[in-house]
Amino acid sequence: MTATLHRLDKRTDPSLDPLMALVADDMNRVNAVILDRMQSKIPLIPELAGHLIAGGGKRMRPMLTLACAKLIGYGGTRHHLLSAAVEFIHTATLLHDDVVDGSDLRRGKRTANIIWGNPASVLVGDFLFSKSFELMVEAESLKALRVLSGASAVIAEGEVNQLTAIRRIDTPEDRYLDIIGAKTAALFAAACRIAAIVADRSDADEAALDAYGRNLGIAFQLVDDAIDYVSDADTMGKDAGDDFREGKMTLPVILAYARGDEESRAFWRDAVSGKRASDADLAHAITLIRSTRAVDDTLARARHYGQRAIDAIGRFPNGPAKDAMIEAVEFAIRRAY
Repeated sequence: MTATLHRLDKRTDPSLDPLMALVADDMNRVNAVILDRMQSKIPLIPELAGHLIAGGGKRMRPMLTLACAKLIGYGGTRHHLLSAAVEFIHTATLLHDDVVDGSDLRRGKRTANIIWGNPASVLVGDFLFSKSFELMVEAESLKALRVLSGASAVIAEGEVNQLTAIRRIDTPEDRYLDIIGAKTAALFAAACRIAAIVADRSDADEAALDAYGRNLGIAFQLVDDAIDYVSDADTMGKDAGDDFREGKMTLPVILAYARGDEESRAFWRDAVSGKRASDADLAHAITLIRSTRAVDDTLARARHYGQRAIDAIGRFPNGPAKDAMIEAVEFAIRRAY
């Protein structure tokens, strides 16, 4: 196979532009579905949903559904409905997450829960989940419905798992990987897999697209968790140090704690428990993470999973779709640099 992740070290400016160009026409149709189905006779619903849906997100997950359909030569239209369903699931999850996390910023804008309150955000999230299931049914694929509904359940399990791991300094690395595999990678995997399902492709093709999405999703979340300690609010679109202040045991913290001396481990125990949450404490945490190379190794893991994503689509023909999907992996990794 010629596509390998050494390209990440050579190309410093990968972009989502090829992916966006590849699926532009299909994405216009998906956007039309999204705008139509988020409407309601209750004005607050489209107002609140539109705040997030039109809030600058790249819509990477539905784009991956469309790109996978291009990769395997699907010529139908059912994937438009399913792509919109994927975006509604993702948006509903974000609305609920921001309530759980008490977040103030999302994509550089005030979160819906800050503007309209927690009850409205939760209920509109429920509305979007319901709409996603309507779209799945309309796509007339029981198997796609099973995959996306299963992914929705796994996402919820992942969020609960993360909630119960918050402020637990003893959270092991394998539990962390279980959490991000559920709360992030499951929807990436399902978004890719459903393209093969509606195209009636083989189980092997389904598995390959699932593996591409799943490994890309893990890499994407690893990079996000690293960025929280090496970037700022303008770059991240959320408050810098949110994970630190919320006591989330992400991989950079797990590695820094494991590699620290007793003094630094005592700091991490206090920080994760909520006793050390000032700006000065965050600065010290960043110093410890850098001195233990925890971010470097987190990003190395991300590159590993990115390579696995690229390997997974090696069975498919070379061409614009495959190139765009490879560059999407490169883009996901390079966000941290």
